Amino acid sequence: MPRMMVELDDRLLAEAQRITGARTKRAAIETALEELVRRRKAAELAKLAGKVPIRLTQRALRGMRKGR
Repeated sequence: MPRMMVELDDRLLAEAQRITGARTKRAAIETALEELVRRRKAAELAKLAGKVPIRLTQRALRGMRKGR
């Protein structure tokens, strides 16, 4: 993993550590990045709601449920 130097707002980083319960600055930053990515992916997925055609019949759905 590459190392890099960045300037961060100390108060913002401290708040992120407090909110996430992260013990280290690195853990707080990684948690924040993971959350950002998760939210953006969820937003992109939400944009597709109702736009993706699904061609499943009731019979096909019942067959899929039997396999559970």
